[in-house]
Amino acid sequence: MSAGPITGVLVAVAALVVQTSPRPAGGQDAGNLETNKETRVTDQTSPVSGVAERYASALFELALEEKALAAVEPDLDTFQAMLDESDDFLRMVKSPMISAEDHENAIAALADKVGVKGLAGNFVRLLAHNRRLFTLPDVIRAFKAMAADHRGEISAQVTSARPLNDAQSAELKAALKERLGKDVTLTQAVDPAILGGLVVKVRSQMIDSSLRTKLNSMKTRLKEAS
Repeated sequence: MSAGPITGVLVAVAALVVQTSPRPAGGQDAGNLETNKETRVTDQTSPVSGVAERYASALFELALEEKALAAVEPDLDTFQAMLDESDDFLRMVKSPMISAEDHENAIAALADKVGVKGLAGNFVRLLAHNRRLFTLPDVIRAFKAMAADHRGEISAQVTSARPLNDAQSAELKAALKERLGKDVTLTQAVDPAILGGLVVKVRSQMIDSSLRTKLNSMKTRLKEAS
């Protein structure tokens, strides 16, 4: 997706965040992909990973069944780009105080604006309707891991202080392929708190070159020496 449409989206998100009134919502969850009944205000202290895995698995199986995997993955990448580039969008996605209706309307408007339709567009609307929009980042990561595994690739979660450009992503993929012996799909996230470098997670293995980790290691060594 080009920078122009994303810039327009960021403006639209900012407006939508202002328009959506942050208030608790009443009523019951639609529960299309979940069997348990719950209140409309989501308890975000509950584990996200299990819920995200279930939604991602449901989407992945449906994408395979409809032979839509090649269309769904780039559409999810579009949402991931907005999550990485827009604090307003991330706040909206994570907010437990915005009603399901406002979440759903906001997501529908954004999906239409960036041209995300079909299965991915309907799925993200369903997340909003079911009060599970806050799981979107985890759902995307889980889905991409499933898609990579389906292609015989390895999925690596990459966290950097700033977004990686195309050249940096390609260089990292090549380095990981040389080390792991397989093609690698990157799922990227941005965390300014790591100060520099990269944190790469491949399955249970953590490859960390961030400055924060180096500083923490240095502090530990200094404490041990004192």
